[in-house]
Amino acid sequence: MTPNLKSTIDEIAPGTWRISVAMPPEFIPGGFSFNQYLIVDERPLLFHTGPKKLFGLVSAQIGKVMPVSDLRYVAFSHVEADECGALPDFLAAAPLARPVCSEVAAMVSVRDLVDVEPIGMADGQVLDLGRHRVQWQYTPHLPHGWDAGYLFDQTTKTLFNGDLFTQPGTGDRPLVSDDLVGPSDAFRRQMDYFALGPDTQAMIEKLASLRPETLACMHGSAWTGDGAAMLRRLGKSLLH
Repeated sequence: MTPNLKSTIDEIAPGTWRISVAMPPEFIPGGFSFNQYLIVDERPLLFHTGPKKLFGLVSAQIGKVMPVSDLRYVAFSHVEADECGALPDFLAAAPLARPVCSEVAAMVSVRDLVDVEPIGMADGQVLDLGRHRVQWQYTPHLPHGWDAGYLFDQTTKTLFNGDLFTQPGTGDRPLVSDDLVGPSDAFRRQMDYFALGPDTQAMIEKLASLRPETLACMHGSAWTGDGAAMLRRLGKSLLH
């Protein structure tokens, strides 16, 4: 199916590129998008791999910016096909790369899924890429997955927020400043993927306290603006 799919790459923050594969309505009703994010640095990092069947499209877009073989880290929020389905393919294409995930993901899944030893990140742990420093934010069950977490680029104030703010449609605009809560909340009410728990609001506030200026969403457009305010609005929407 991949030859007919549209894939793009766009810079959304300094040294930070959004790779997007648009799934048209004939594949997913209403259309959908799978985004991966590339930080080009001395030790380049890819956040999300996309599903295994999209490896060719994603790697071709990366190749427009840098050789795939130069990747040093392949990170993801939690173990799920669209998060890390192509992880073995990327590790094969980039022999010096290592998986980056939460300690829980490394323990319960990743060490068995691939032969390369993963870097299991503790909450607050920092990975130095050269110019960029990314910090792991452990957020179990937000929005789902015991092993879930996110990366925050302290250099560009970009939060790689995975499935938070999932938007329907093909995500044709790389970077927007529109409202995210409305469309993502409407999508959630159609297919509720949030594992709401007693710590949900506290974890959202933890992310808001980082004061991100760019939200690198996995599905839909990336976003720029007052990320703390947008995250707090998301938290309020989850109460209803």
